[in-house]
Amino acid sequence: MDIQQILEEILAEVQPLLHQGQVASYIPQLAAVPADKLGMALRTVDGSVYAVGDAAERFSIQSISKIFTLTLAMQLAGDALWQRVGREPSGNPFNSLIQLEYENGKPRNPFINAGALVVTDVILSHLDDAKATVRNIVRVLCGKADVDFDLTVARSEQATGHRNKAMAYFLKSFSNLDNEPERVLDAYFHHCSLTMSCLELCEAVLFLANNGIAPLSGDMVMSSSQVKYINSLLLTCGTYDAVGDFAYRVGLPGKSGVGGGIVAVMPGHFSLCVWSPGLDASGNSLAGTKALELFTTRTGISVF
Repeated sequence: MDIQQILEEILAEVQPLLHQGQVASYIPQLAAVPADKLGMALRTVDGSVYAVGDAAERFSIQSISKIFTLTLAMQLAGDALWQRVGREPSGNPFNSLIQLEYENGKPRNPFINAGALVVTDVILSHLDDAKATVRNIVRVLCGKADVDFDLTVARSEQATGHRNKAMAYFLKSFSNLDNEPERVLDAYFHHCSLTMSCLELCEAVLFLANNGIAPLSGDMVMSSSQVKYINSLLLTCGTYDAVGDFAYRVGLPGKSGVGGGIVAVMPGHFSLCVWSPGLDASGNSLAGTKALELFTTRTGISVF
């Protein structure tokens, strides 16, 4: 199977979709990203790398960062984490306040915004510097010491993230934040502002396809059981309120971000990342989702 050729064919086929999605305009810095960007990369557990288009260009990974914060929180808190955040699909927009009230301040899962705020709070309760720790973990995982926050994006989110601020204070009112909301929000906005390329993201999440071992360093990031837990959450909760459609079309555990990136994992085989800034109504990359669907359809590779 010629993976490089398949990626190149997919890149050409999804080009007409690039201007059908809507760039995330509610974060001013993301609204300025050209809608015609498109990159795709794949990294196998045995070291093969394939890339097309803008795969080497860095972008704001946004909610994809929740993979790394969840990984760290599970390392720090273990199963106690699940007393404060659930493991079920939300069925609602990623920034919904209504569900949070109905369920007494316990977020449905760690990948919606409320859940990620609780995860960030857990990290802050264990570590002095949640921002630098998460950034440094990502640097080690992808092997790039210059991966960093885009402070302009972080400030943009701090200035306009009113719903996230409301959510943090709402969680605090239910006693589901131990730290001060502004401290949690500051760390959360910085995590979302990390900038990485498709190639770097493929490397960083590859431990999820390799039984918890980061192939680049050979280090065990987490146990194979913990990897199973995260991959199951990616499949059922990783693409906001479109997880059923994503599983149906793509058939891989995946995590999206409103910066237009999506990472996906085939356990035992590879990690795959696509970036296209135009989003669909659920906040997932429109062309990116189609590209992933075409890949699993043409290769016949999926968890199903």
